[in-house]
Amino acid sequence: MSIMDSLKAKAKADKKTIVLPESMDKRTFAAAEQILKEGIANLVIIGTPEEIAENSKGYDITGATIVDPFTDPNRQKYIDKFVELRSKKGVTPESAEEMMTKDYMYYACLMCKCGDADGAVSGACHSTGNTIRPALQLLKTKPGISSVSGFFLMEVPDCEFGDNGLFVFADCAVNTDIDSAKLAEIAGLSAESFKMFTGGEPRVAMLSYSSKGSAKHDDVTKVAEAVKIAHEKFPDIELDGELQLDAALVPEVGELKAPDSKVAGHANTLVFPSLEAGNIGYKLVQRLAKAEAYGPVLQGLSMPVNDLSRGCFAEDIVGVVAMTAVQAQLAGK
Repeated sequence: MSIMDSLKAKAKADKKTIVLPESMDKRTFAAAEQILKEGIANLVIIGTPEEIAENSKGYDITGATIVDPFTDPNRQKYIDKFVELRSKKGVTPESAEEMMTKDYMYYACLMCKCGDADGAVSGACHSTGNTIRPALQLLKTKPGISSVSGFFLMEVPDCEFGDNGLFVFADCAVNTDIDSAKLAEIAGLSAESFKMFTGGEPRVAMLSYSSKGSAKHDDVTKVAEAVKIAHEKFPDIELDGELQLDAALVPEVGELKAPDSKVAGHANTLVFPSLEAGNIGYKLVQRLAKAEAYGPVLQGLSMPVNDLSRGCFAEDIVGVVAMTAVQAQLAGK
């Protein structure tokens, strides 16, 4: 069974309500048909009757709840909540109404905030910023977490490394400016995400082009400092660094370069030192090793909201909805 089959089974066992705000995209309806057919989640699709009718042609979305943001009976409740949350930032009832009806992602996040949905998935035809911004404004980050980061759950075929080819790669999608404190936070969240989605125990490697001081540079120091912070903040996590990639993954190399490390040679959760490295790294593995790359999945928000690639297929939306549902299950505990 693939990891995605396992996640779909988890999602089906305790169905959650996930909002899809991109009714202007036909892929939303292709995915919705499959999600409903497989029983992965309860779905809410936000859109006007005209948008739904035009873009759902040919797809059976029987069972989905359709919410028209212009006539929804809960509309005033969401406007009031928006003003309550953002009045200090100048949001008025009039501006709240305008933002909710122009950008359905605001509407989706308000549904989550008011307890009418468990999570949201967007990004097929909107940027990552347009997906994350409403979530940060309305849902906020988890207590004690300063920022959102993004990871990919990687499933590499015929691979003896990681957990039989399963890995979390982070941050590959969100943070352009990463200091030591943020790297440490990403490490803690990524460990949590690995355990949530795979059921296995995370072994976190903080990656660099240096292993245990083999090179000297401010970039290396940044990672070494992140390791110290992470050990203080997350003492129960198996975590080590700074490690070169081969030292993190290959037992023989790990033994040579970091002989006292429990993580070296056995890592399954890879924290990259920069967004560039993370983004390039996951795409290399995806293309050259023909790996499945599920994500980017966002971590650090108080409720699960996830982003899609604008080049995604309907099947990708199905997978991200399943992952969002699993996040929602665990968020409720």
